Amino acid sequence: MELTELCTKLKFEHLPAQLDSLCEQAAKRELNYPEFLNQALMTEWQARRLKGVERGLRLARFPYVKTLEQFDFSFQPAIDRKLIRELAGLAFVERAENLILLGPPGTGKTMLAVALGIKAIEAGHRVLFLTLETLITRLRRAQAENRLEWQLAQWITPKVLVVDELGYLPMSREEANLFFRLVARRYERASLIITSNKSFIDWGEVFGDQVLATAILDRLLHHSSTINIKGESFRLKEKRRAGLIQQVPENTAAPARDSAKSSGGGTA
Repeated sequence: MELTELCTKLKFEHLPAQLDSLCEQAAKRELNYPEFLNQALMTEWQARRLKGVERGLRLARFPYVKTLEQFDFSFQPAIDRKLIRELAGLAFVERAENLILLGPPGTGKTMLAVALGIKAIEAGHRVLFLTLETLITRLRRAQAENRLEWQLAQWITPKVLVVDELGYLPMSREEANLFFRLVARRYERASLIITSNKSFIDWGEVFGDQVLATAILDRLLHHSSTINIKGESFRLKEKRRAGLIQQVPENTAAPARDSAKSSGGGTA
């Protein structure tokens, strides 16, 4: 049986196209059989991994693709880089813990959420990105069509679910209850990454019910890390560089930026 035919039967999609080149390299480097086999299998595995990452990125529906290496930590210097590196190791995902990113608009919350989501995809995890508005709209539609349980089950599956822009729009009690059901379903089963422009003490106003907000926070913060980002918007920074808006005087500059990690039971 020919080698290419064997590759087909073994469903090696990428190796056949590289065989001639691999054999030539093996001859030049005088590789032994185990070394050549390792190189051949590595070629197939790396191509499959790349294809899997590309597919994962499409399914995640990120608004853009930005990696941690592209994040401008110099603009937000008080963010704890050690904590970010720890989070990038994805131990929190393996432990089904949550991550809450708090801060004003434009300070990098979504960029960090996307970058960590990409890390999770590269590690082989399924990730889904939704704005809170999209999430609530789909839950309400599912409820109206008597398929709410099916929709909730679909959103339990991703190892990481990123919910962006919590707090930008107020929620009705019914909508808050739907969000609570999702949080409760994922509790200690899979990770949530949430970005919000509101501090925890304001979540009662966001959800329209302090008791419900406390119940949501209790589950979100039981196993979690929280990063607070304070500072100027990245978008405003670019406009300042372009001279479209004036520089902020030093005595009115934005307050110092900070980051914090929290774990254990937490409430508003």
